[in-house]
Amino acid sequence: MVITRQITLDTRGNGDIADITGEVAEAVAASEITIGTVTVFIAGSTAGVTTVEYEPGLVADLQELWERVAPSDIEYQHNRRWHDGNGHSHVRASLLGASLTVPFEKKSLILGTWQQIVVVDFDNRARSRQVILQIIGDN
Repeated sequence: MVITRQITLDTRGNGDIADITGEVAEAVAASEITIGTVTVFIAGSTAGVTTVEYEPGLVADLQELWERVAPSDIEYQHNRRWHDGNGHSHVRASLLGASLTVPFEKKSLILGTWQQIVVVDFDNRARSRQVILQIIGDN
């Protein structure tokens, strides 16, 4: 069985990290599926999805990491073409990835003790983001 759900969230951009673990867990618990996997997919090319220990120190570390890996203040071909200043956002999102798959059993996500599911918005402005959940399994 496959069930598709959607989460809408407003983000601030510029590396904003939003914990969506609760929303994903609620969607799985509300489904008719007892055991399986949930794929979490962010629609858009300037955001990504991953798991982290969602605490202020690590959030700051991640934001600093992205600036070291794909700096916002260097020249990007994307910016030359579109003049929107978010070339770094696309590069960062490509490195992180747009989806994540999490197993669940007895309608509960199987995550580590300190592991949360997060959306990272790399764009250079606030956005309304759509996260698609595909819940797949058996009852």
